[in-house]
Amino acid sequence: MLQENIKVARKAKGLSQQELAVKLNVVRQTISKWEQGLSVPDADLLIALSEALETPVSTLLGETMAETEAEGWKALAEKLEVVNLQLAQRKTTRRKCIRWVLIGLCILIVAMFVILFFLKSPYLGWDYNHPETAVLGVAFHGLEWLFVRAAPLVLIGAIVGIFLTRNKG
Repeated sequence: MLQENIKVARKAKGLSQQELAVKLNVVRQTISKWEQGLSVPDADLLIALSEALETPVSTLLGETMAETEAEGWKALAEKLEVVNLQLAQRKTTRRKCIRWVLIGLCILIVAMFVILFFLKSPYLGWDYNHPETAVLGVAFHGLEWLFVRAAPLVLIGAIVGIFLTRNKG
């Protein structure tokens, strides 16, 4: 809701993301992230944003505030904290999913190498006088050739990805 309200209010004022960013002394990507819901402004920036857009903070948040101003700011800070926690949890979950997919990919590649090692390309002993076995043999050989050359690169990339998605805590 906040991201949509920021975008609508910005467009209503006829401002580009860059122009709003200059008014708030932030980079354009910050405005873009707010409007995409990837991050939220902290309390100080939210106040500056409401002033720059000449829109009450309550309107940006999608609510009308009937409380006293001090209680309203406290409630606002709590809501922003909850949104920030949700974004952090989403990012952590995404990172864990990517990490497990990469670990699975590494296991799959190693398993395929083990299988290929023990099978020792059985299709090489096939009778290639028959068109069906000849086509299958060439297809298997092509897949094996491609796998043996591409898999090490994919394995290295997956290992780097696992390293990059590790917990930094």
